[in-house]
Amino acid sequence: MKNRIIFLMAAVALILASCGGGGSQAGKQKQVSLSAAGATFPQPFYNLAFKKYNEAGGPLINYGGIGSGGGIKSLRDQIVDFAATDAYLSDAELAEMPGEVVHIPTCIGAVVIAYNLPGVTELKLTPELLEGIFLGNIKMWNDPKILAVNPGLIVPDMEITVVYRSDGSGTTYIFSDYMSKVSPVWSSQLGTGKALNWPAGIGAKGNPGVAGTLSQTQGSIGYIGFEYAFAQKIQMARLMNSAGFYIEPTLDSFSAAAASEMPADTRVMITNSPNPAAYPITSFTWIILYRDLAYGNHTREAAEATVNTVKWLTGEEAQAIATSVHYASLPQNAALQAATLLKGITYNGEPILK
Repeated sequence: MKNRIIFLMAAVALILASCGGGGSQAGKQKQVSLSAAGATFPQPFYNLAFKKYNEAGGPLINYGGIGSGGGIKSLRDQIVDFAATDAYLSDAELAEMPGEVVHIPTCIGAVVIAYNLPGVTELKLTPELLEGIFLGNIKMWNDPKILAVNPGLIVPDMEITVVYRSDGSGTTYIFSDYMSKVSPVWSSQLGTGKALNWPAGIGAKGNPGVAGTLSQTQGSIGYIGFEYAFAQKIQMARLMNSAGFYIEPTLDSFSAAAASEMPADTRVMITNSPNPAAYPITSFTWIILYRDLAYGNHTREAAEATVNTVKWLTGEEAQAIATSVHYASLPQNAALQAATLLKGITYNGEPILK
């Protein structure tokens, strides 16, 4: 009798295990693998979040940091389940996609001006100085224009080496969007884009490539995602914002920039915010996916896993992970709009989230 009871208990346990035991949605997705690619700007957040989600029973997510341009192309070619970009798709780009695309904001980050200058731990820069340096018109660190903004600063008699992104980059888009707003000269000569015709400097691939080049090159300056400069202990300049204050890049100053209205499709740039407390080169970053996920060989299971992953990414648990790696969490209006958009995602016309 005792052996029979033990046998029955084991059988029940086996049945419960095979049925998921009433576990979480993540647990039901354990055998699903997803493919994603795109921006390196939020990659530290995504890598950690996707790892923790998988460890909790969620799908295995293979994310390739190939730049926003590469991510958009991968989604257009329908070879990924979702993509990531720091530059929302323009109306023209949306028209080129084979299906309707939805933008889901996932966190807030900033593009910082990082530099490698021996002995200089504090540096203030204005929009005019950024224009001169990155257009190649201010060539030396001891230029009188730099010293006028930084009285008492002792800098070496050293040439400035500009480091920029060589790949199609959302980080470049954010930086150039800001510069086009504050500099008519920049707007007419370079404009806004994921790839620019740089007049000076050296290129590097991805945020990791720019950070590595900056670390190894004395006299260099470049634009990178805040987390990369923070992680590699590269000095960051304080930037003059639209209100005339020199602002350090912090989570609070990023959040201040995001204190604005969110359009229904979430496509908005928040660079050069009028908020006096805002860091000026701040942006949302987005997951992009098709409104209907029944394309190519995509299964219903993969579609469900995709939507539930992105839903989790915009929720409280994942947003806490974002702040732990130095991204600001979504404001309430952005999180609510993300939830509304996710409810509209379908598979063969049938809503995935009930």
